[in-house]
Amino acid sequence: MTAITRAEALKGLLAFSALTTVLAGCAGEGAGTPGAGAAKGKDTVTVDYATYNPLSLVIKKKGWLEKALQEKGKKLEWVKSAGSNKANEALRSGNIDVGSTAGSAALLARANGSPIKVIDLYSQPEWSALVTTKNSNIHAVSDLKGKSVAVTKGTDPYFLLLQALKQEGIAAKEVTIQNLQHADGRTALDNGQVNAWSGLDPIMASAEIESHDVLFYRNLDFNTYGFLNATEQFLKDNPDAAQTIVNVYEYARKWALENTAEATQILADESGIKLETAKLVMERTHLNINPVPGDKQVQVLKGVGPILVESGDVPNQSDIDKALSSIVDDTYAKKADSAAIENVKKTVS
Repeated sequence: MTAITRAEALKGLLAFSALTTVLAGCAGEGAGTPGAGAAKGKDTVTVDYATYNPLSLVIKKKGWLEKALQEKGKKLEWVKSAGSNKANEALRSGNIDVGSTAGSAALLARANGSPIKVIDLYSQPEWSALVTTKNSNIHAVSDLKGKSVAVTKGTDPYFLLLQALKQEGIAAKEVTIQNLQHADGRTALDNGQVNAWSGLDPIMASAEIESHDVLFYRNLDFNTYGFLNATEQFLKDNPDAAQTIVNVYEYARKWALENTAEATQILADESGIKLETAKLVMERTHLNINPVPGDKQVQVLKGVGPILVESGDVPNQSDIDKALSSIVDDTYAKKADSAAIENVKKTVS
């Protein structure tokens, strides 16, 4: 799509978004029958990859997971996720078995009935912030009252926006939220169709470097962890495959920490971004973490829960509480064995 075509398309989309903001953000997490997607076959495991999850790009590029699953008698199918909301839609429908989202997005999905569990943590990134153009008169969250903000509902940038507004004493209804997928949000900002954008890396980093857009509000505490989620049905039917996936993720995490330059180049190549942009993203992607999900992540999500209820994204607090008490399955991460992947790594390019 050319820049002109995209701009024209966005005009129509923005005009319609006031009617679709609520539906577009949450329909994926709450619609349809959980796990009712097209069957891939018992021998095929479907896993997502995403530009906001650099480890997934490394794993896909290196071929480690294909080989490891092959040794278990399984085939691998990769599916791209354009955002946490899209990963949640695919998990809910059964189109993927394992998907990467922000922790806040996983909570939203679980609270709305999606049968998913977080089985591993892939990063603690500062991947979202509030962004505007370099010549904008918006310099703080307080300046957003009465303004329009592009954001993808059901993702960490959306929850960062809601928390930032609440902290400033601004109700969400006092801001016009334009529900656009991440890349379209950046385009809308740069075309002057919205006043601000709650962005996501690596698109946000590209906007900084290429368009000289400004991150006017940053808060690491309002960014939740990177969650690797699996459907309950997949965990029930394929526990060995689930363990293999977590083993590969743990191997990839350690590999990326030791081979930062190559990991950064893979991010640049696979995302179609400049190396300079990829370096900025990797600086904000904290991989040196304890990958076992647990109470620390639940405590972070407890702060997000009430905001989801206030915004109408989750019907009531009891749904949040149930989700928080059941979303974690630390079995696989606790048993993660990166050494088991060493021989696999030696047999693939």
